[in-house]
Amino acid sequence: MAAETDAPIIPLLTPYKMGNFNLSHRVVLAPLTRLRAYGNVPQPHAILYYSQRASPGGLLISEATGVSDTAQGSMNTPGIWTKEQVEAWKPIVDGVHAKGGIFFCQIWHVGRVSSSVYQPNGQAPISSTDKPLKQIPINSFEELQFTRPRRLRADEIPNIVNDFRVAARNAIETGFDGVEIHGAHGYLLEQFMKDKVNDRSDEYGGSLENRCRFSLEVVEAVVKEIGAERVGVRLSPFTEHEECGDSDPIALGLYMANALSRYNILYCHMVEPRMKSALEVVECPHSLVPMRKAFNGTFIAAGGYGREDGINAVADNRTDLVAYGRLFLANPDLPKRFGLDAPLNKYNRQKFYTNDPVIGYTDYPFLE
Repeated sequence: MAAETDAPIIPLLTPYKMGNFNLSHRVVLAPLTRLRAYGNVPQPHAILYYSQRASPGGLLISEATGVSDTAQGSMNTPGIWTKEQVEAWKPIVDGVHAKGGIFFCQIWHVGRVSSSVYQPNGQAPISSTDKPLKQIPINSFEELQFTRPRRLRADEIPNIVNDFRVAARNAIETGFDGVEIHGAHGYLLEQFMKDKVNDRSDEYGGSLENRCRFSLEVVEAVVKEIGAERVGVRLSPFTEHEECGDSDPIALGLYMANALSRYNILYCHMVEPRMKSALEVVECPHSLVPMRKAFNGTFIAAGGYGREDGINAVADNRTDLVAYGRLFLANPDLPKRFGLDAPLNKYNRQKFYTNDPVIGYTDYPFLE
């Protein structure tokens, strides 16, 4: 008797070896700011949130986590620069590990995407520039009144680099498996990298090499502190989020992919060109494939992916892993749903950025 035909292989759900980590599938939880870390301290309700989305051999990336008291840009985003914050993260990390998940902490500094309200002693936020941002509402109850930033002096930059280094060390002490350096979406590192914001004339401005210098100094410091095998970097060369665009995003993406390869970091996590901003998807002729080919480690693609195009991206070798944000937020069992091609829960954007510890956070249903 002929053997029964096996179920078709779904490339997105095949195993993958990422450095020292054995992944059971290629669906990654993207870093998602949720504004539920009261007073910049992670809360016990995050244990359930992250562990709901953990699976044996699945990779989760934490919400963006501040590296210092100057890194914050809105209320209730977590940090990892104090002992209290480190201790608060530990049970959350333990919850993910108890489910067999692999957990990286995304570390960030928002730069000018902030207000003096969130800064120590009411000071101005820091940036590559002193050009201000427009005022925007970020949810139904809070509007960010951005304060004109203060241009960082070159001699101050090593202090910020050190903040990232210490945050990475703290993350490993907390139990995270590694860190992802946030170099995307218009925050501090990207404010240096992109020429539509960076208007400096010193060694951190002007040429592409100079504009990327700060980011690579951060990468080098973090690699030296915790090891390249525990370091990822997120980039979004094509986006214009937070008024942060570049005149030649392809050159920027390629330069960074090649530079990161020299540090032998674990992965490069890059946002698709079709994502003009964090929310706006546009038709775009460009592709991440050149950056994927230039980078010598694991490549993670993100930005507007669904099940089918995620499957196709892996099948066509355009990426190793695919990061999902909104779909994973609303479907804590997303890999299982993809495997069964099951219907997905709908998400409610109005509940993304509230402070409620349950609603729009841990109340999304699982498959029966």
